[in-house]
Amino acid sequence: MSWEPPSPRIRELIREGARLALDPPEEWLRELDEATLSGPQRGQLSHDPALAAATRRANRANLHFWAVANVDRPGERVAPNTGDVPVAVARELVRRGFNESGLDAYRAGQGVAVRRWTELCLSLTSDVGELRELLDVSCRSITTFVDDTIAAVAGLIAEQRDDLAQATHAERRETVSLLLHGAPLPRDRAEQRLGYRLAGRHTAAIVWTEEPHADAAALGRVTDLIAASAADPHPLTVLAGEATRWLWLHGRPDPGALREQLTAEPGVRAAIGSTGADLAGFCRSHLDSLTVQRMLARLASPQQLATHDEVELIALATSDVEAADSFVRRVLGDLARAEPGIREAARIFIAAQCNASRAADRLYIHRNTLLRRLAQADRLLPRPLAEDVIAIGAALEVLRWRGTG
Repeated sequence: MSWEPPSPRIRELIREGARLALDPPEEWLRELDEATLSGPQRGQLSHDPALAAATRRANRANLHFWAVANVDRPGERVAPNTGDVPVAVARELVRRGFNESGLDAYRAGQGVAVRRWTELCLSLTSDVGELRELLDVSCRSITTFVDDTIAAVAGLIAEQRDDLAQATHAERRETVSLLLHGAPLPRDRAEQRLGYRLAGRHTAAIVWTEEPHADAAALGRVTDLIAASAADPHPLTVLAGEATRWLWLHGRPDPGALREQLTAEPGVRAAIGSTGADLAGFCRSHLDSLTVQRMLARLASPQQLATHDEVELIALATSDVEAADSFVRRVLGDLARAEPGIREAARIFIAAQCNASRAADRLYIHRNTLLRRLAQADRLLPRPLAEDVIAIGAALEVLRWRGTG
């Protein structure tokens, strides 16, 4: 493509706009993230917190890359961004089984970038001639940069796919995918490829991080902790992505012990599925662990560990986050904004089957203290606790997993 340099005045305007784009308003970034993580082709990206985090990092990296290039050489063609972030995204897409169609997110981001850049240009000059040349050059620059970057990242994806095709984890992941999709794969062949016995009872888990640079060692340590908690010396581990591990165990981890142990690995999170028998249990448990992981992501929950047994009801109740928030406000009223100690007293009281002595023991407080807090909760609730126990308990659990309980 021929690339005629713009006039000196337009170069000056592009440099000025690019400097502003180096520090974009938070509104720009939110709109960019929403565009790249929504739509039928990109829904799977938004459901996976590690992939969603990688996509958000790529958005910022590409915006910064283009802006820096236009501060240094305004109006010149910008080379494709093949830095660390796009490489990491390519690796993640391949390991999750995505093809180049996952790069559709770049196109969605391009539309937002062009619109926001146009708004910025309108603030830089009111001269019609200058504005026409400024928009022509800069919008062509953005479009070409995105085209070139997509082509470069697609090449990286092809390279990553070739490399990964030879890896053991690729074979394991392919086998797991076949089993999860009900392919007629003989059990003995599947067990040989996985190095894992499919008979017996299974519990699946997902271990992941949303940190910018995945710490493989930390992911491995948490995987080992979960396996040790279930007393399984030979778990099945699948490298689902650079920032994610899938895990299957012949046993059931102890969530209480794990929560205490995981505090040593604050950047790593874990979702534990149900426990089930044989191949059906192997598949069901993994799907349940995905449900847990997606719920934590959907609610932006600060909880580091969750099990399907704990959150099955909450996952169903919060499938529509806006409806769940409306439910909480309606059921809890002023209690939703009360001191955490009052809300926790009501939650634990309900969890203890409304046994005050048992609830006080769990909270390590005197029974009379508990009763005073319950009386405060009753005054704040639209309906007395005794008349709406189930709904109030569910609403309090939603607050708990959202990190506001």
